[in-house]
Amino acid sequence: MAHACTGRLILASKASLRLSSAPMRLLSTSARQAKNVTRDNNRFRGVSVLRRSGLREPVSVSKEPLPKPADYTPTVEENPDHGLWGFFPAPGKLMRTPEEDAQHGRAWTVEELRKKDWEDLHRLWWVCLRERNLIATADIERMRSDFGFGHSESRARDAQVRLTMKRIKATLTERYYLWEDARKTAENDPEINLSGTGDAYIPAPLSEEDVFAEDAAWAAKLDEGVKDAEPVATSKA
Repeated sequence: MAHACTGRLILASKASLRLSSAPMRLLSTSARQAKNVTRDNNRFRGVSVLRRSGLREPVSVSKEPLPKPADYTPTVEENPDHGLWGFFPAPGKLMRTPEEDAQHGRAWTVEELRKKDWEDLHRLWWVCLRERNLIATADIERMRSDFGFGHSESRARDAQVRLTMKRIKATLTERYYLWEDARKTAENDPEINLSGTGDAYIPAPLSEEDVFAEDAAWAAKLDEGVKDAEPVATSKA
């Protein structure tokens, strides 16, 4: 019985020795690390300006002739009468100061514009249009540069210019309606020639009776004027 127990212990010890000598793999949930690559595909690796390490192979740049810069500076001629200068107060001046914008008068009235002919109204319209271009250019530049001043003076000046242009339109519209009325009246007048050829006014021939009637009417008016001019006699007491 003792010998049997001793044999079992020997077999168990040999089995434990075999298990302990076998390789064991630990359980791990982390990803397997890849191989560390220390070399990249940069052919300029190792070239440093600070460390003065040059290229790894000789080059032939020094043996090739380099182009020499031309000693020439192109000059652009400016036209002092160019139309784009109309968007600025003067050549070389970007915009007016707020004090200069505030120095303006009132708008033109319709009564003043009625006395102007077509050419004067045409010139005044383009003067107002150029002034609005100046104001708009200055407003855009102030907004772009974020100056923060001059906006109220510019709006007040622009309001007077726009009012003048509005009144010019009203004057021309009024003249158009008057011309249309005159044209319709002339169509019914036999003495007016609207064909565009010959004289525009062709007076009708007067008869002797019409001449005598006009002379008598003028004589009657003269007699009435003479009577009105005579002094009134006053009676003495």
